[in-house]
Amino acid sequence: MNFSELSRVIEQLGKDRGIKKDVVVNAIEQAFLVTARKKFGIQGEYEARYNEEDGEVEIYQYKNVVDKVRDNIVEIDYDSARKLDEDCEVGDQLGLKIENPGFSRVDIQTAKQIIFQKVRDAERDILFSEFKHREGDLVTGIARRFEKGNVVIDLGKSDAILPKKEIIFGESFKPGDRIQSYLSDVVMTNRGPEIRLSRTSPMFLVKLFEVEVPEIADGTIEIKAAAREPGHRAKIAVTTKDRDIDPVGACVGMKGSRVQNIVNELQGEKIDIVRWNEDSETFARAALAPAEIQSITLNHEDHTLDVIVEEDQLSLAIGKRGQNVRLAAMLTGWKINIISKTKLQERIKLAVENLVQLPNISEATAQVLVQKGIMSIVDLSAATPEDVARYLGKSVADSKIMVEGAASALDDENIKSDIEENAEIISASAVPNQTGFKRTERSDSARKGDDVSKFSEAERRLREELAAFKLK
Repeated sequence: MNFSELSRVIEQLGKDRGIKKDVVVNAIEQAFLVTARKKFGIQGEYEARYNEEDGEVEIYQYKNVVDKVRDNIVEIDYDSARKLDEDCEVGDQLGLKIENPGFSRVDIQTAKQIIFQKVRDAERDILFSEFKHREGDLVTGIARRFEKGNVVIDLGKSDAILPKKEIIFGESFKPGDRIQSYLSDVVMTNRGPEIRLSRTSPMFLVKLFEVEVPEIADGTIEIKAAAREPGHRAKIAVTTKDRDIDPVGACVGMKGSRVQNIVNELQGEKIDIVRWNEDSETFARAALAPAEIQSITLNHEDHTLDVIVEEDQLSLAIGKRGQNVRLAAMLTGWKINIISKTKLQERIKLAVENLVQLPNISEATAQVLVQKGIMSIVDLSAATPEDVARYLGKSVADSKIMVEGAASALDDENIKSDIEENAEIISASAVPNQTGFKRTERSDSARKGDDVSKFSEAERRLREELAAFKLK
């Protein structure tokens, strides 16, 4: 049976779409095997073989050699079998070529549909495998159309989706525009591979720097972390082991040429390039630039940085709409609390005023307690006499009287009205989230256990800072 025309079409289809020839051949054989079963009976055993030299699909039917035939479809008598193969015996299985299967036009059409379906399935697998390996790369394509706010981008061999949420705020595209994006994910769906792109991912920023800065591409400079608020502002941390190279200067480029190309691609997004440091305090200072930081307290237990700044540096540290502190938190991976020095001093003063309400506590004693993290009568009532005795250098008995006096004072309505929440000292707070990228973890050693763990976390975090300031 000659199907050379069909086979040439399928082979050409395979070449055009990059499908291996054996995949196409297997599709041909499977298609005609299904067609043979439908025509000659599903209870029979058949085999389809593609003869490349003759351009034929040969159909073979297998029958069992028996003495007496009861089913012509699956059995052949011994004498007839011997004429075909002199060496056969009863119980053997003999393959008989069907010389003229007589496939109808409908049969051929069915075979073609099966072949094309298998070729499409193979093409989907090839596309999935090809683009799956390109996850994490930059890709460039042509905008073709819009679907529910998403942009469909032609990448050549396949279309990709740039979701609406992955488009930088303020961007607009029209059909025919060339769009550069980050290939974030490739997933297989019922309709084939779905290629998802992003222009808001921090990795898009990272990849753009790899393209623009040769030292990053060759590994001389390493990007350690990146954080973005797409379309507004971004921070990226870089480092190098080569002492002769300034990683920040290399990323900025001559007269800012390198970083400016990236800014233009990101629709004017402001980019801060900072030098990475394995010491979290040093790195946090760089991440919070341009603000000048007076001091930083690290709390490893809840991965928090308490940052103290002068009043005139507060707005710089926080940034417009809190961008600076949020990006710094994303970049460092630490929760960051920005604290005004003035408010801190107010906090200390108010804490002392709360404690000296008790008859057995002088201002000097109150100052010592505040420096140890006991910020109110409530805190003192919750402390143990042993801890208080250690802080003040007093006997446990005297300290017990002090703690019991604080507990009794909580029931006094006159005193209770003065025991208000201390003045808020945290001016801004930011927690790391998923819009940041970090290549390495910080390497600080774990902080030792706190001997006043019963106090609130906010109070304990401030103890070191409280000890550094004197009351006026």
